[in-house]
Amino acid sequence: MTIKDLQNGLTHWKLTKERLINLSVGLSAVFIYEFIARPIYRPFIYRNNFNDFHLADTIGNSLGTMATIFVLIGLIGEGRVQHLFLIKIITISVILYEVAHPLLGKPIDLWDILATILTGGLCFYLYKAIHPNSTLVKSNHERKNHR
Repeated sequence: MTIKDLQNGLTHWKLTKERLINLSVGLSAVFIYEFIARPIYRPFIYRNNFNDFHLADTIGNSLGTMATIFVLIGLIGEGRVQHLFLIKIITISVILYEVAHPLLGKPIDLWDILATILTGGLCFYLYKAIHPNSTLVKSNHERKNHR
């Protein structure tokens, strides 16, 4: 995926069934976090001192990673190859953001890093399950080198 592929994808962007599904999954993650997890689930767990294996601590990172992945592949991805590549790159980017927290004056949270890795893997396999027959669209660079 090159900058030229990204520009070409944005200029010829169409709302397809696959894009709509990806955007729906991503926006659902935002909805669940904003209206269920943060105002209801997290306070309930903390108030009652339940051990939920750090889910309440990392749910924002987990659902935020899922939302970022599926919204971005819904907006800029073009085909299975680019989508799977973007899932990996976005997961790595969120991990790097977590590792860079000391630069922002915050501690590194290893649970958030673990949650990001697990969520990235979940999104990878969830994408494959949702779109088992997705088309393999190659980038212009890959098409030129294949000839």
